[in-house]
Amino acid sequence: MFSKLLAESIGTFWLVLGGCGSAVLAARFPEVGIGLTGVSLAFGLSVLTAAYALGPISGGHFNPAVSVGLWAGGRFPGRHLAPYIVSQLIGAVVASAVIYLIASGKAGFDVQAGFAANGYGEHSPGGYSMEAALVCELVMSFMFVLVVLGATHKAAPAGFAGLAIGLALALVHLISIPVTNTSVNPARSTGPALFVGGWAVVQLWMFWIAPLLGGAMAGVLYRTVLQRDLTEPVVSGQPGPDVGVHA
Repeated sequence: MFSKLLAESIGTFWLVLGGCGSAVLAARFPEVGIGLTGVSLAFGLSVLTAAYALGPISGGHFNPAVSVGLWAGGRFPGRHLAPYIVSQLIGAVVASAVIYLIASGKAGFDVQAGFAANGYGEHSPGGYSMEAALVCELVMSFMFVLVVLGATHKAAPAGFAGLAIGLALALVHLISIPVTNTSVNPARSTGPALFVGGWAVVQLWMFWIAPLLGGAMAGVLYRTVLQRDLTEPVVSGQPGPDVGVHA
């Protein structure tokens, strides 16, 4: 169990370092900053690479919403939820500390400027309301966890789960960074919020409730309605020997 928990901490560390680190250090770098698209890609690449490197050890959750969604979908034992979530939080906080140490080495750095923290209202990048932010986080979390459940299903094409999940996370960020700075991951939200303090901590509740609820909804829907019969053929683009071709 220790190796699984360590893998979850390292994977979440890498996700937060890659995603939030790119937002804090590289997004607005003069003339060559990576911007919203680059930050979205950084989040996707971080979870993609962590999934392939550490997924065989822990299952590659790196996100409390994913762990809850897999549990709700009947794929993950409830007794492991708390240890996984604590490990994910540790990884996120350590990554945020590393980002802070690096960023504070530049004159004029101000952690209150945001530090990639999630927010709504006056702290939303685009000025979106609490209600809009809540809907956005709920829907984005639901769809992201749904992709995780589908891509990791036994009937899905083998070896492509990490790619699908990474691309899905990048897409989620492309959609929702202007709204909330994109959470869909309570651990990712908690790390930066602890360093920003104040408003970021006050608004943190949303970035726990919405992702966890969205993930749980995806798990229940997938398990009760969408889950395919394991006897069906793996999706490959080619008909199996006993599968007829229908016009």
